[in-house]
Amino acid sequence: MNAFEVNFDGLVGPTHNYGGLSYGNVASQSNSQVQSNPREAARQGLAKMKALSDMGFVQGVLAPQERPDVAGLRRLGFSGSDADVIAAAAHQAMPLLAASCSASSMWVANAATVSPSADTADGRVHFTAANLNCKYHRSIEHPTTSRVLAAMFANPQHFAHHAALPAVAQFGDEGAANHTRFCQGYGKPGVEFFVYGRAAFDNRRPAPQRYPARQTLEASQAVARLHGLSEEGTVYAQQNPAVIDQGVFHNDVIAVGNGEVLFHHQDAFLDSDQVMVELEAKLAGCGGRFQAIMVPRDQVAVEDAVRSYLFNSQLLTRADGRMLLIVPEECRANPRVWQYLEALLASDAAIAEVKVFDLKQSMQNGGGPACLRLRVALSEQELGAVNQGVIMTNSLYEQLTGWVDRHYRDRLSEADLADPQLLVECRTALDELTRLLQLGSVYPFQLN
Repeated sequence: MNAFEVNFDGLVGPTHNYGGLSYGNVASQSNSQVQSNPREAARQGLAKMKALSDMGFVQGVLAPQERPDVAGLRRLGFSGSDADVIAAAAHQAMPLLAASCSASSMWVANAATVSPSADTADGRVHFTAANLNCKYHRSIEHPTTSRVLAAMFANPQHFAHHAALPAVAQFGDEGAANHTRFCQGYGKPGVEFFVYGRAAFDNRRPAPQRYPARQTLEASQAVARLHGLSEEGTVYAQQNPAVIDQGVFHNDVIAVGNGEVLFHHQDAFLDSDQVMVELEAKLAGCGGRFQAIMVPRDQVAVEDAVRSYLFNSQLLTRADGRMLLIVPEECRANPRVWQYLEALLASDAAIAEVKVFDLKQSMQNGGGPACLRLRVALSEQELGAVNQGVIMTNSLYEQLTGWVDRHYRDRLSEADLADPQLLVECRTALDELTRLLQLGSVYPFQLN
């Protein structure tokens, strides 16, 4: 039976703005308070989805969240009508209102960790929503994320859903941004690679000094247990603390894997040689041949990797078995990165093609092509059990671009977040979107 890796891209939400909320994310902080263009952001993301669909890749859409999160503001002591809550938050605690308006759910690489049925004990695809508890504006996402994923992958015969881990520092979980799967084929058993920033219960391990380590070893181990993964099919590796302190807030900012290939920076992992040996041995046990493409620091510095998001790219398998790398425009604009990529293409490496996409609106807020997608490996039968309303087609693309043009603003500043009409616009848009994507009632305003 055929199997596919499906990319479900996050649809950028109507409140896309540059709040500078993510400490440790260089792009997010450096573009704080720049005026955003939600309409352009959503269109850029949709254009990438449509392009990949046209290339023959199965492509899906993951809906954004209701923002501002008025219910969250009420839990923090603001009261009255929705307009009263927004006005009071804007007057008394503008940073809280900005956090409650964040459109960061577009980065669905953080939505959940996904294990395909070939790896799990019960033979189902398992999803665990990420608690994202390192940042308030992201920690409020997982209840809606869980409902949306349940509406997309609803058949309990094929899909299992787990609640987010306890929202405490020891179980900080950032989802698939710190998780990669290696396999000989998407429908065959593989090796799930969990990368963590710190061990919460072992202070003997080194830790970053400047920026927080968002993923813990304990969270990764808990997800592996929930998904019923075997010891032979899992590898845990610590991220290099020095690169976290240079702005590598997730592993997918410095490494990306697909199939039998790991494309990574020389400084990505703390014990790199040992990690490569373990990955090679365990993938061999699954019948695969591990291939590491290591980018030397003297060719691409960590700073260049962070600014260009070279590794926050999509690594996809073409029909001929060779790989395509989807990179942001910022890679072409960086001379050292582009020189490296040209040399890579001239070699006999597994990566045979590079395609460039303009994702400036997302990039300025700290997320590139890989951040925008959640990868789900599915058999033909499992793909048929997915809610077909979220699978990209020419018709759905036309409907979604029209939906964006009707409902999204073309500019948004921090001051605009205090406009109560923004909430009305968001709810109106999302109510229509749930019908377009056949999701049912998944948002708080639809459930009340």
